[in-house]
Amino acid sequence: MDDDTQDEAFAELKSRPLGGWGVAQIGVGTGLAVYAMWVGILQPGFRKVPLRLQVPYIPASRAQVQNVMTLLRGRKGDLVDLGSGDGRIVLEAHQYGFSPAVGYELNPWLVRLARFHAWRAGHHGKVSYRREDLWKVDLTKCKNVTVFLAPSVLSLLQEKLQTELPDDALVVAGRFPFPDWKPCRIEGHGVDRAWAYSVQAQRQHTVNKNDDLTAT
Repeated sequence: MDDDTQDEAFAELKSRPLGGWGVAQIGVGTGLAVYAMWVGILQPGFRKVPLRLQVPYIPASRAQVQNVMTLLRGRKGDLVDLGSGDGRIVLEAHQYGFSPAVGYELNPWLVRLARFHAWRAGHHGKVSYRREDLWKVDLTKCKNVTVFLAPSVLSLLQEKLQTELPDDALVVAGRFPFPDWKPCRIEGHGVDRAWAYSVQAQRQHTVNKNDDLTAT
């Protein structure tokens, strides 16, 4: 992703009106950030996470969620959300018929918040939120994957996804695109934009690229 696209996304995040719910969410996120800082100092487990792999909690907007769901239209089966935050993508995916719908999140407070949202929506026990490092999640049988992560994380996650996912898997990124992948579809505008990637097409693109380098 070029610098102009990234700057556009950050600028739009800063300028967007928050509203009452947005303020409340940021309040929760700020509290979680303070907790995360405390844990980072006192808990050895969090000290092992490199700074560039730590992702700030920014809840997905309604438009972002809908754009992700639009790109998943016509798909079925399981769905995994890596870095699931407050769980809204997983909850929405379940309502669209994806099963099982599972979110993986390292922050324990966000896992609790996600479970609360599921309970409040009447879907407790129908979706799953697990406190687990996304780098250790086995993705070999996953058909649908969603991510709302920082560009520094996406650049490293590409290899894991391309290595582990089956050919018929679809990956959807929200807020920021994968820097080295070519999307098969794009939905929305600005910070609400979402990108869909065919794993099979991406693998073929990598093979062609390597063949060209070898020929050269």
